[in-house]
Amino acid sequence: MNHDHYSDDYIQDILENTKTIALVGASNKPERASFRVLNYLLEEGYTVYPINPGQAGTEIAGAKVYASLTELPEPVDMVDVFRNSEAAVGVIDEVIALPTHPKVIWLQLGVRNDEAAARAEDKGIKVVMDRCPKIEIPRLASVAAS
Repeated sequence: MNHDHYSDDYIQDILENTKTIALVGASNKPERASFRVLNYLLEEGYTVYPINPGQAGTEIAGAKVYASLTELPEPVDMVDVFRNSEAAVGVIDEVIALPTHPKVIWLQLGVRNDEAAARAEDKGIKVVMDRCPKIEIPRLASVAAS
């Protein structure tokens, strides 16, 4: 897959077929992008499971926080990663080790690791890198309205 460019159809298909999201690197601090994106995704109707070992057992925006992907109460459609490119490798390896894979791994703005992405794609998992659903959802809505 060419990760330098994604078609609108590719992104739209992912967003339309995603209902549950694990957000790795979730923060309870309103100034953090992960906090704003988590709230936005909840407002858009997604079920979001925040992942943050330091906040496990608490809530962010009314959603229970989990320590890791293995502790989630159900398999998710997407894993949205708010970690740097180097740390994303470990998250992708954790995703690959899950008994039920998500359909998508989404790496946030500025996060890219082609080698780890290729490993996920080899397992049939779609990958999006260096994008944000909070940007893509309204952008695609405006494209559709044109």
